[in-house]
Parts: sequence; structure tokens; C-alpha cells
Amino acid sequence: MTRDIKKVVLAYSGGLDTSVILKWLQETYQCEVVAFTADIGQGEELEPARQKAELLGVKEIYIEDLREEFVRDFVFPMFRANALYEGQYLLGTSIARPLIAKRQIEIAAETGADAVAHGATGKGNDQVRFELTCYARNPDIKVIAPWREWELSSREELIAFAEKHQIPIPKDSRGEAPFSQDANLLHISCEGKALEDPAQEAGEYVYSRSVAPEAAPDQPTYVEIEFAGGDPVAVDGRQLSPAALLTRLNELGGANGVGRLDLVENRFVGMKSRGVYETPGGTVLLAAHRGIESITLDRGAAHLKDELMPRYAELVYNGFWYAPEREMLQALIDQSQERVNGLVRLKLYKGSATVVGRQSPDSLYSLEHVTFEEDSVYDQRDAEGFIKLNALRLRLLNRRG
Repeated sequence: MTRDIKKVVLAYSGGLDTSVILKWLQETYQCEVVAFTADIGQGEELEPARQKAELLGVKEIYIEDLREEFVRDFVFPMFRANALYEGQYLLGTSIARPLIAKRQIEIAAETGADAVAHGATGKGNDQVRFELTCYARNPDIKVIAPWREWELSSREELIAFAEKHQIPIPKDSRGEAPFSQDANLLHISCEGKALEDPAQEAGEYVYSRSVAPEAAPDQPTYVEIEFAGGDPVAVDGRQLSPAALLTRLNELGGANGVGRLDLVENRFVGMKSRGVYETPGGTVLLAAHRGIESITLDRGAAHLKDELMPRYAELVYNGFWYAPEREMLQALIDQSQERVNGLVRLKLYKGSATVVGRQSPDSLYSLEHVTFEEDSVYDQRDAEGFIKLNALRLRLLNRRG
């Protein structure tokens, strides 16, 4: 363990874990700690985090509203790719980590800190995501991961440490939490404890951002989303900022039971884990984006995007947001979005988000060509030669026997 640390920037939530980490850093490294709390739409009051940090003797405290940057520079670029990890997960936790770590490195430069620290455990993905970003942004930074260093191995030991050092503990931290949560403007995830057995259905108490589909309204909700350059810019005719737009879609999706996912996924570190996710606005947005792409993207471009998407999603999931291959893929994806403009209408009903209409000034859909009625633009006899050319290799294979 390197102990020549003078100042460290800690990603600080104000909860039990990071409060213990803050004090542990002060004791173990005899260093100054800078507390950094990012508001990325987790829906919690952040002022208590400041008060607790002050109580622990922290002089430099950063509490920053990063919601607009989060949606504009991280969520929207990812959604241009229609990214789904393992075909289902909308990457709500994964996409937040590079923003937090990027800002940590910036604060370290601003304050003259020589290290950063995080509260991710040694079993999960977040340690990788945080640290890959940190090293990508500053290859010489020192990263402290207390869960890989200290001897505290249980919640009881953390609580005992907090009580010994007179660190205030939220009442719900004194018992065993039924599961752990991570929240931001894109999603909320729950895992562990009561959710560890993948054979058992998650109770309704797990969900907080959506009503149960069977309890959703009996009448559908219709919503129109306008796109410009592949990004949503308006909902129901109202222009909104990125964060405000996602907030509105969360409200509409959640009220109709949209966006629930119970998933067993493969972590980057090698184990499988079960997570229960709520991503109401993101689920609506993904359906809408694919809807507008269906009439504005050429077949070759659309199919290439679909082939690249799993690779892109895996890079985001594994923490390689600032890797050159992700940036190369992003450049390709962004170029494909230049003419992805128009309006999509969706029906939200009891857990589903269904595209029911789409229109665009850049549409490639031609009614003249697809009509079943008489037309003068397509000679159906041309299909015979097209079919025979494509069948040639199949006929030759059959003749060979």
C-alpha cells in the first residue's frame, strides 16, 4: 500500500460506505480528502452529504449538478447506437461511471490532488469502469480502492467502524438492507440480498419508478417524440433540454408500467449476477429511436449498426468509454444519424411502448414502390433475374450433391 498520498478526491455519496471510506482514508493515508458528489438524477437530497463531509473535517466539497451533461454527452450518444448489453440491458449504471470518474480527475487537477478513490467493491464492474476512465484521463493518477485494501468485510464491521468514529449512520443502514440500489436519471438498479436467488420473483416493493403493468391505466397514453440528428429534442411538441426530456419520458413510461427488466447478466470480472432494473424513459426512447431510424436509415447502414451494436454495448458495459475503439464506433454511428430527423408516435400501455406512427422530411419510405396497387415505378419482371442470380450458387451446390 502506497502511503505517500497528500490529497485524494473521493467519489462521495454520503452513505454508510463512502462515509466510512472518507474517515478510513484520513486515518490510513494521513491525507486531506476532497469530497465530490455528482447529481446525475439519483433523486436524493444531496445537502446532507455536504453536512456529513463537513462534520468529518472535509474543507473542499464539490456537489455538482451534472444532469444535463450526463444526458447530453453520455446517454444520448449511447442511444444513437441503440445499445443493449446482452440484448436487454440499457446500461444505466455503466454509462454514469465515466462521467463521474472524468469529473473526479478534473477536480484532482483543480485541487492539486495526487489520488482519487471510489467505493466500488472488488467483485463488481464499477471498479473497472471508474479506474479505466481515471487512467485514460490521467495515466499518472493514483487510484485507491478501499474495498480491495481494508480488512472491513461486512456491513456490521462498517457500522462498528462508523460508531467508533462517531460517523452518523442512516437508520436503515443499521440493519440488513434487502438489496442495494444505484440510481440516476436514466435508471434505477437493484441487486443483492433478497434478489440473489434468480429463481425467485422480485417483489413489488423492489420497484420505485414504475407502476406494475397490471395496475397501469386501462387506457393507453400516446406520446410524440421529435428527433433531430438522431437525438430527441421535443416531447408532444414541447422543446425540452436533454435532462428535462428524459425526465418527462420517465414520468410517462413509469405511469404506464414501462421499462422493467429482471436480468441475469455476465459481469466483466467473470461471474453472473442478477439485477432488477427500471428504465422507463430509456425504454420509450429506444423504441422511438428505432422507429425513426426505420424510415430514415438505408438498409445497409441500419444493418451495419445492428451488427456493431453488441460490440459498442460491451465496451460501455466493461468501462471502455474513453477507449479509441468506442470513439471510432461513435464517429461511425454519429455520421449515420445526420438525416435521422422526424416525429415518432408511440402508444404506452400496461408495460409496452409500441411505435404506431413515424414521419420524416428525410424519409426513404416510398409509397409508390411498396403499394400493392398499380404503379409505374417498379417492373415486377425485374425480380426474376434478381432471384436467379441469387439462386445460382444454391443450384450449383445441389447439382454437386
